[in-house]
Amino acid sequence: MDYQFKDIEQKWQQFWADNKTFKAENTTSKPKYYVLDMFPYPSGAGLHVGHPLGYIASDIFARYKRLKGFNVLHPMGYDSFGLPAEQYAIQTGQHPSVTTEANIATYRRQLDQIGFSFDWDREVRTSSPDYYKWTQWIFMQLFNSWYNKDADKAESITKLVEHFESKGSAGINAVSDEEVLSFTADEWKALNEQDKQAELLKYRLTYLRESTVNWCAALGTVLANDEVKDGFSERGGYPVEQKKMMQWSMRITAYAQRLLEGLDTIDWPEPLKEMQRNWIGKSVGASVRFPLDKTTHLSQLTTNYIEVFTTRVDTIFGVSFLVIAPEHELVAELTTPAQKADIDAYITQTKKKSELDRMADTKTVSGAFTGSYVTNPLNGAQIPVWIADYVLAGYGTGAVMAVPSGDQRDYLFARHFNLPIIPIIDIQNIEVEADPTKEGKYINSDFINGLGYKEATAAVVAKLEELGLGKAKVNFRMRDAIFGRQRYWGEPVPVYFKGGLPYLIEEEHLPLLLPEIDKYLPTESGEPPLGRATGWKHEHGEYELSTMPGWAGSSWYWYRYMDAHNNKEFASREAIEYWKDVDLYIGGSEHATGHLLYSRFWNKFLKDIGKVVEEEPFKKLINQGMIQGRSNFVYRLIDDEGKGTNTFVSHGLIKEYKTSPLHVDVNIVENEVLNLNKFKAWRPEFAEAEFILENGKYICGVEIEKMSKRYYNVVNPDDLAQRYGADTLRMYEMFLGPLEQSKPWNTNGIEGVFKFLRKFWKLFHDADFNFNVSNDAPTKAELKSLHKIIQKVEQDIERFSFNTSVSSFMIAVNELTDLKCNKRAILQELVITLAPYAPHISEELWVLLGNPAGSISTAAYPKFNPAYLVEDEFSYPVSFNGKMKTNVSLSLTMEAADIEAAILANADVQKYLDGKTPKKVIVVKGRIVNIVI
Repeated sequence: MDYQFKDIEQKWQQFWADNKTFKAENTTSKPKYYVLDMFPYPSGAGLHVGHPLGYIASDIFARYKRLKGFNVLHPMGYDSFGLPAEQYAIQTGQHPSVTTEANIATYRRQLDQIGFSFDWDREVRTSSPDYYKWTQWIFMQLFNSWYNKDADKAESITKLVEHFESKGSAGINAVSDEEVLSFTADEWKALNEQDKQAELLKYRLTYLRESTVNWCAALGTVLANDEVKDGFSERGGYPVEQKKMMQWSMRITAYAQRLLEGLDTIDWPEPLKEMQRNWIGKSVGASVRFPLDKTTHLSQLTTNYIEVFTTRVDTIFGVSFLVIAPEHELVAELTTPAQKADIDAYITQTKKKSELDRMADTKTVSGAFTGSYVTNPLNGAQIPVWIADYVLAGYGTGAVMAVPSGDQRDYLFARHFNLPIIPIIDIQNIEVEADPTKEGKYINSDFINGLGYKEATAAVVAKLEELGLGKAKVNFRMRDAIFGRQRYWGEPVPVYFKGGLPYLIEEEHLPLLLPEIDKYLPTESGEPPLGRATGWKHEHGEYELSTMPGWAGSSWYWYRYMDAHNNKEFASREAIEYWKDVDLYIGGSEHATGHLLYSRFWNKFLKDIGKVVEEEPFKKLINQGMIQGRSNFVYRLIDDEGKGTNTFVSHGLIKEYKTSPLHVDVNIVENEVLNLNKFKAWRPEFAEAEFILENGKYICGVEIEKMSKRYYNVVNPDDLAQRYGADTLRMYEMFLGPLEQSKPWNTNGIEGVFKFLRKFWKLFHDADFNFNVSNDAPTKAELKSLHKIIQKVEQDIERFSFNTSVSSFMIAVNELTDLKCNKRAILQELVITLAPYAPHISEELWVLLGNPAGSISTAAYPKFNPAYLVEDEFSYPVSFNGKMKTNVSLSLTMEAADIEAAILANADVQKYLDGKTPKKVIVVKGRIVNIVI
């Protein structure tokens, strides 16, 4: 029988499901290997051919590791909370869980159809109460922890309370809010419960604070930076503004140094690690306080200074103005009545930009003067205070000292607003005329003249410390992570409020379930959707109405796979100690400063509290490239009035006509030739379309773009699996190019891979497709061909070079076909070698070869024998009067005389001699034989 891929693939997919072939064990003598894919959000659109790229690569590696004798954990689940389902619920009234369930069913069908070796018994869904119970539990552990800088780890909040009760705040070295109280043990004990809880909130690893957020009124929620583009929401294109709101945050900054150092211990792509280093943004510098010039309107200020962080404190004599963020807490108080209109207008303008846009925009110069001044703490110079959106409230202190001669952005700002620019060459030589009334208080820069950068920096810091107006400081660009969304479809925060302060619910009441609500919109009074719930209330107070952000459930999910059905803990100690961490993680680089950073943070925290055993979650990470869409175009003829007609011009003729390009569905185009009937049926307006053809065909234009429904270039893997089979799809996706690189999709080439699998199938069958495998001993040539591919595939898989393996398989099958090889000793090993790439056909042939019932996944990967690749024969080209006629294989150990004798005795050579006696035989050992007749 010919290669019936549909029957074969359905048969083996059912076999794997029925027999739980890929079920991993938590107790085994085999070494473990944990292969993980970034789990998908189940969108309504389902998978297109770009999505499975990483999954296929990880599946090949997982199947290969099983053949190598490993106990492989290769799970899959769904990151199933998210805004798209909620937006659909808002539009239709359908509960997000219904939509999510339907989308998951589509994804599961598609994933099964491609033949992945997932252990589906361990499936997780972040929106399942059985799962988010433990997300809520981890939140509670964070709430009940603080970061002890001396121990360099998180510790129980109980330990902090014990210290307060015995020693007060003395000796505490913690990551905390800036404004913490100083108190004795007796003063602590004298505080009421509410004041104690308010103070502890300043230390907890998850806490409430007023934060500047991306607020989208149309969606009724806060958006993450990566969900905002050019001031609009990525989903829906709604306006987004900067707004201050009370938000849950997590002190990821406590782990900044450990997150930085940990990058040196993991095998991740260097560009991705560099993205995290830049995001963490460690800077060594100084904190400087610039005293405020207290005029009438500043007389009521509670602070006497504006604090800045700088990495170039040695340039302090070149400061000509201060810039603070538009959201800075002092803006309103610093603004004079004369400047209020300008300041208010500028703040309104800034609210329309996301923080990412503000950081990325290096060319636009904008700002507004507050009307207030500060004093340079070293030379007494009066310095104006401006606001500008290039300063962010959450980075550093939200204020910068501007040195126009040393910073391009400061320079452009000074030029634009005609502010002083002190030449860099004069910074350390500037003379400031001392104020007679302030004699001895200020100095000029003479004391650092002639010093190098390090020495000058140390001298300035020492002087600031002497004055009590500065100190050396390490700063990180990374800010604490906002941990709240004003949405419905997310994890409820396990908190209630009493006296305006948050308290955790009792652990035995987990999970705190999402309540049913009538609409999925904010309330009329502006509360999040959970405000609509009736009867949803803790006995001691109101529940938190925000839900957790999308990254909550994905920040620990790999541990749940280790023990997916544990009702007593997020995973058992035994499972965690066995699986430890993820050995191979495959996913997109777009998660570098989101999911991958938050996951490392939560992992380190769980290690601190003794719940996991590894500091880093993912040993090796590979970022798969993007499969880009191959768009096709038709060209509408434009009439003399400039209007589009219903006539379409073939691509090769468009220079002769005035036309306008239109995207066309790539699924009605084959090898760039448009199916005219399908085009007419595609959209009603094209039903009467006419065509100007070339050589009887309509040839479409081509362009490489992002695969998207709007470009009609989405290729559905279901269609390809139905037409060519899953094994063909798997191998073709790998064949497109290196895993890490982006590459365009081109369905035109898939036929070649399909033909290869048919040719592979024919090796095991005769001309009538009867199974025909011989038990004869293989030849040297056959063994050589086999062991070349065994070695090549092993090397390629170990270095994740899957595309080169596909080419090598094609070469091997061609060689064995030419050798007319049907030897069991060769073909059985070849089947095992191919199994990770094309598992369905390999399973079928494994059974046909007479192996015991079961799966090929329990076989052992063939052992490479280098002896079979040693060249001990040479195929001599034999020429007659200089024209090559045949080849004769002889041992390389033979001498010239023996070679001549063997050549002349060869039947093919005798045929060409036709009874003639050679005049001369020229033998070049290991090269050629030429017979002169």
